[in-house]
Amino acid sequence: MRLIRWARAAVASAAQVRREGVNEAMIPNYYTMLEVTPTATQAEIKRAYRRLARQYHPDLNQLALDQHIKQLNEAYKVLGNTTRRAAYDAQCLEEQRRKMAQEHVRQQKPQQQAARQVKQEPEMTWIEGIFGFVRELRRNMREE
Repeated sequence: MRLIRWARAAVASAAQVRREGVNEAMIPNYYTMLEVTPTATQAEIKRAYRRLARQYHPDLNQLALDQHIKQLNEAYKVLGNTTRRAAYDAQCLEEQRRKMAQEHVRQQKPQQQAARQVKQEPEMTWIEGIFGFVRELRRNMREE
């Protein structure tokens, strides 16, 4: 039930961002936060989380930032739960597809503009057009 609420909240916030016309915020990469690979097992994730939590815990390390341990906790909360991890992986995959599609569209625009420019005839004023028409008419009359 919590996962459903979490997913709905994520979808609602993404929809709000799109309505506002702002680029969607980047999804944090929890795998790099925990220093594990995307193919890591639950045991590896747990081991990495505990190691980093000891390293960055404010009680054990006076130089550690409180924000860093909060990010580690958030990353472990998502990656430590198999259903949340699956939803996170799907969301990351969707973002990657969206970025690739945007990049493809960006690459297509210059090519389409170049094709449009090639098809356009040279611009001329209406006076040049009239003189050109008269010139072509005279040539055609001479040939006949």
